[in-house]
Order: sequence, then C-alpha cells, then structure tokens
Amino acid sequence: MKVTIQLLSKSHEKSGFDCGKPLLDNYIRTQASQDVKRDLSACYVMTEEGNTLVFGYYTLSSNSIERTLFPANMIARLPPSYGDLPTILLGRLALDKRMHGKRLGEYLLIHALNRCVEVSQTIGALAVVVDPIDEQAEEFYSSYGFIFLPGSKKMFMAIKTIEESIPVIGK
Repeated sequence: MKVTIQLLSKSHEKSGFDCGKPLLDNYIRTQASQDVKRDLSACYVMTEEGNTLVFGYYTLSSNSIERTLFPANMIARLPPSYGDLPTILLGRLALDKRMHGKRLGEYLLIHALNRCVEVSQTIGALAVVVDPIDEQAEEFYSSYGFIFLPGSKKMFMAIKTIEESIPVIGK
C-alpha cells in the first residue's frame, strides 16, 4: 500500500475514522475542517494513494511556552527578554485502528516532525510540543525522544534534536 499525506480538504472521507479514542475520532469527523477554516491549525491526513478515505491525521499550529517551563540547560544561552518561547504544537495525531501494527503511526509522527523542521526554518521555533491524551500516548512520544516539560503534562522535543535524530522523509 502506498500512502500519501496531504492537507485536509473537502474531498476527504473522514466519517468512518475510528482510532478508539472518541476525542480524536470526533475531532477529525466534526471539528478539524472548522479549525482549518478558522486558521487555528493545519490538518494533514493520511490516505492510500488514489483514495480519499482518511486513516490517519495530525494537526500543527503555532504555539508558545513560558520560558520557565523549559529545562535550564536548554534556555541558558537564550536572551532573558523572551518570556515565552516559540514552539510548534503537534496538537493531535491519530491512526485508525484498522491500520495499527503497520508502523504508520510512526510514519505520521516522523512526517509531522519533518514538517516542523521545515516550518522552523521559515518562522523560527525552538521545539515541538505535544500534550499527550493518555499514558499510551505518553509512552509513544517518549519512545521517540520527547521529554516532559518540568512541572507540566506537556512533552517536547527541541528542533535541533529532531534535525539530528529523526530521519528525513518526503513531505
């Protein structure tokens, strides 16, 4: 199966999407298109090439995180005048249950991280931030190198770390 990842459009079929997490299922079915129209996020969907059925997706949006939440070693060289630091929020990432076990969740994540590196070269961003929905999501992100922001349930990975450790794939 050859997959493609592209921006969500009206032609994509998302009504049957089922990752097993109602919050993520309902988001792609009912809210994602509205968020895109309102410029609140960009939603990238995974389909089989030549098909419009969505079986995976992720969202990206601009974000900032309070400087004091980052580890001291990461912000030591940054000017103290920046109270909030620019980041990219990987807001949602989900894969339909029918596609589990094929490493497509990993492919979605790597695609998203590559996209974040590309964007950071245009607008500047220190890190990618995620807010895991549950322990399973925490384990998934941890396995790829995301670490918790101290005193927060959010996790992050520095753009520099992504550039050094995540393989580059086609956008």
